[in-house]
Amino acid sequence: MPGAIHAEGLVKTFGDVRALDGVDLDVPEGTVLGLLGPNGAGKTTAVRCLTTLLRPDSGRAVVAGVDVLKHPDTVRRSIGLSGQFAAVDDYLTGWENLQMVGQLYQMRSKAAKARAAELLEQFHLSDAADRPAKTYSGGMRRRLDLAAALVVSPPVMFMDEPTTGLDPRNRQQLWEVIKQLVSGGTTLLLTTQYLEEADHLAHDIAVVDHGRVIAQGTSDQLKARTGGERVEVVVHERDHIAEATEVLRGLGKGEITVEEHTRRLTVPVTGGAKLLAEIIRELDARGIEIDDIGLRRPTLDDVFLSLTGHVAEAAAPDAQDGSRAETGKEALK
Repeated sequence: MPGAIHAEGLVKTFGDVRALDGVDLDVPEGTVLGLLGPNGAGKTTAVRCLTTLLRPDSGRAVVAGVDVLKHPDTVRRSIGLSGQFAAVDDYLTGWENLQMVGQLYQMRSKAAKARAAELLEQFHLSDAADRPAKTYSGGMRRRLDLAAALVVSPPVMFMDEPTTGLDPRNRQQLWEVIKQLVSGGTTLLLTTQYLEEADHLAHDIAVVDHGRVIAQGTSDQLKARTGGERVEVVVHERDHIAEATEVLRGLGKGEITVEEHTRRLTVPVTGGAKLLAEIIRELDARGIEIDDIGLRRPTLDDVFLSLTGHVAEAAAPDAQDGSRAETGKEALK
């Protein structure tokens, strides 16, 4: 039985650019799917198709049990959407922004006020409720935008890179709010460029590149495909590279990479910090002086390099960003 969010063979093109090239997704009710990929991978286009803002050229999508193409109005009443940019009215207060959203959803005035007060408290915005949104910090605007997406307590939420540009403290606060939502039964599709974010929030991760899902699994499963944890050692003397290699060969779990010019050695490991301490003791016992040593977990670039043979292009042009005018036209059809 399809999940709360289900897509089969979604295709979307913009001129010569194939933003989606047959995307399949399935998100069980009450879980989080992290859609992981670089700029231009097709993440935002997928979200816009699933939230009725774009009409796919082909394929099928069902959200909250409703066909997205056949009944878009019904789908919109069942979802919340927080995009990459905070969609708040700068000249309204935080309180007025949330009340306005409630009124747009035809909530009774008393209910809209009560819900606004509840959300302002939940998102730690009560002290700023009567201030215009234009005076809010970036993190506060992001929280207000997310609160607005939750005014009607939708069963299905879409968040498009919700923490991009936030400082670590605000990012942690948003993570906690997202965890609370999901624990309450909300189904969430979250796009992100951060493996760490998917680590914290997602039950399952789909890796997207050039409009296709190229891998899917839990965070641990994906990391296993990139070699899992690695120990990196920089020895002080080039003459010690051979002996350090011998140490790592005995304690590591795979092929050792040696960079002669930087005196850096890298080896896949299992055992985490405990093994790292053992490696340090063995190097010290042999009198091998080191300049640096660390336990490294896979990054987004590691995942992409392993799966596609290229790193994630941080500045790749995003086809969906170039289609905003088309998005508006499609949404009105």
